[in-house]
Amino acid sequence: MFLGTYEPLLDDKGRLILPAKFRTQLSRGLVVTRGQEHCLYVFPMDEFAEILGRLQQAPMTSKEARTYTRVFLSGANDQVPDKQGRITIPAQLRDYAGLDRELAVIGSGSHIEVWDMAAWNKFLADSESEFADREEELIPGVF
Repeated sequence: MFLGTYEPLLDDKGRLILPAKFRTQLSRGLVVTRGQEHCLYVFPMDEFAEILGRLQQAPMTSKEARTYTRVFLSGANDQVPDKQGRITIPAQLRDYAGLDRELAVIGSGSHIEVWDMAAWNKFLADSESEFADREEELIPGVF
């Protein structure tokens, strides 16, 4: 399980040092791809395989499902972290997420999200009040 927020820096070669707390779960391999709200998703390889299986169950006759699958998978990049716990974020994914040097890496349960720090701060500022003021159940049985 991935939890918490970390603030690593992206180096000049586009490499990210994964938070130490996440390295064991990702040491056998991971997939980096486009996420919602222009962040990046980082999945452990086995979790990504499960998602791929669910995507393959979508009806091929659904244009929306085909489009989502194409965008999601065309940006996917599989890799194994190096001995220092670093991964390389490909240029196309850095561009998609608008990544600069300062990053926010957040644990999102089954995966990690990588955000440009300014974008994360804006998202959080825009979302915290709505989160705190929620009166209706959003996720059945949880909140």
